[in-house]
Amino acid sequence: MDVWRRLLLAVVCGVAVASIYAAQPVLEPMGRDLGVPPELTGWIVATGQFGYLAGLLLLVPLGDVVDRRRLIAVHLAITAAAMILTASASAAWLAFAGLATAGVFAVVVQTTVAYAASVSPPAERGRNIGVVTSGVVVGILGARVVTGALAEVWGWRSVYAVLAVLSLCLAALVLVALPSEERLHPAAGYRQIVGSLGGLFTQRVFLTRGLIAFFLFASFGTLWSGLSLPLADTPWQLSESQIGLFGIAGLAGALGAARAGRWADAGRATPVSGLALTLLILSWAAIAQLPWSLWLLIVGIVLLDFAVQAVHVSNQHVLAAAHPERVSSVIGGCMVFYSLGSALGAAATTAVFTTYGWTGSSLLGAGFGACALAVWATNRRLPREGANHPSEKPGTRQVQEETQGAGQAGPVMNSPKAL
Repeated sequence: MDVWRRLLLAVVCGVAVASIYAAQPVLEPMGRDLGVPPELTGWIVATGQFGYLAGLLLLVPLGDVVDRRRLIAVHLAITAAAMILTASASAAWLAFAGLATAGVFAVVVQTTVAYAASVSPPAERGRNIGVVTSGVVVGILGARVVTGALAEVWGWRSVYAVLAVLSLCLAALVLVALPSEERLHPAAGYRQIVGSLGGLFTQRVFLTRGLIAFFLFASFGTLWSGLSLPLADTPWQLSESQIGLFGIAGLAGALGAARAGRWADAGRATPVSGLALTLLILSWAAIAQLPWSLWLLIVGIVLLDFAVQAVHVSNQHVLAAAHPERVSSVIGGCMVFYSLGSALGAAATTAVFTTYGWTGSSLLGAGFGACALAVWATNRRLPREGANHPSEKPGTRQVQEETQGAGQAGPVMNSPKAL
């Protein structure tokens, strides 16, 4: 896959995820304009998240049945329509309908990652997934910076208008620039694939990586959903636009983990996950210094987002290698853990901060990281089947270790094709 196509897929992920998180910096003016009471403005973001969960269960499995390239284009086009509805909404219920629809079809992110995995040669799969998924973190963190700037100049509606235009342009580019997948007849239909999602939760590789993802994003959510509270308070008393700039530090850390895909290709996804989770826990020691030092906070943010992205890429690589015949369904199912973990972190950090201050929130974030590391360590101690053969390609041992108990993979539906 050449660099321009990887970049295109990364931008698709970034724009899609931004449609969910764009409201965070503009909740107050958006709620005031739409007549939403201040105590209910949190539902503006929550609506998109609930839609996203529905999309994970109902839409992502389509990627294992139909051509993912066309599916990506269709999802982007519908997202654009939802953004237009939100930008032009004259009443709160219209905005909520647009945001919920955008959330449902934001699962184009998982379809895009699955497409990148299916068209990549095995030796390049981790690298390509790493580049493409970097767009997710850029979308989450970058939305905080860009949204604030746009809203300050043209108002909150301009944010969704820009996202609508970007989504339409990307839909056209995907159809023009990306080739269709070489795909054999799917081993199962849509209903069978959706019905089989529950069985994934009994498989060791899926459950292990899912639990790691749950605690990983609980820690991530603890930071980013709670950070504005102490920064807006004494002694810093920063404005919303100033707080948004801390997203740049997060971007630097996440993009610094771009090599995580190469490490996964070399068969080091499992040890890299362990080291990154350890770094995640240590990063909270610096983040906890927020009341006294913004520089140490920045260092902690860079380290935390580096660790999160490294583990995220490793998760995607392991799952794609273990289930090549149903990449979309498996990655989509795992993202349920991400969404639930993020929601837990967001809800818990607010309650803990109110009672115990930023020290309590920092201990909470580190505790979530410790839980993720405990899951990783427990899985490492469990026995694995077979031993590495000298003729095996890089990454085989890692898949053997983590797919213990996962059963035999079904017939491969996607024929790897280098772009």
